[in-house]
Amino acid sequence: MSLMRVNPTRMELTRLKRQLATAKRGHKLLKDKQDEMIRQFMLLIRKNRSLRIEVEEALSQIMKKFSMAKLKMSRVGMIEAMMVPSQATTIEVGSKSVMNIRIPTIKYETQKAIDLTYGFAFTPSELDQSIIDLSHLLPKMIELAQLDKSCDMLSKEIEKTRRRVNAIEFIMIPDMTESIRYIQMKLEDNERSNIIRLMKSKEIILEKANQLKEY
Repeated sequence: MSLMRVNPTRMELTRLKRQLATAKRGHKLLKDKQDEMIRQFMLLIRKNRSLRIEVEEALSQIMKKFSMAKLKMSRVGMIEAMMVPSQATTIEVGSKSVMNIRIPTIKYETQKAIDLTYGFAFTPSELDQSIIDLSHLLPKMIELAQLDKSCDMLSKEIEKTRRRVNAIEFIMIPDMTESIRYIQMKLEDNERSNIIRLMKSKEIILEKANQLKEY
């Protein structure tokens, strides 16, 4: 804690007290904001974890089927089968506000049902099933990406807010409090010095008055 450079005057004391009151109000507002952001963050984290486990398990099963299909097909045959998209989709990216933080939103829509565009004569059933399963899983993968980005943005904002809260709580408010105490002590010292001077002056005046009476 370091003492601020201040002039020990009543005007400066009033100004610092006003700033201290503002800092305490700002600290409370930031602390409340931080607590609410942490609550929102925990909700997103729980949802993210649950969805991630579901997506990773489903994706693991899809990759197993796709690996089986690759073993039964040539590389050229696989490339030819994958050349034409089996489904048309649209993705609309937007944002929403959480505690004045803009987090992304992703809207996913399919324009038609899935349609396998290759012939079935030379492709294994594992390829068909992996493509169908992956198309069903895609919306959840997009939602997971949205949750990941939202969690990342919220965590960074929480860290920034935490640093501000700590700076106000452990640096700004203690420095102001110490400076106010210093000014109050200086003013009290000045007041005591003034009283002593007045008392001394009174004693001198009374002493002179008594001397005049003796003459």
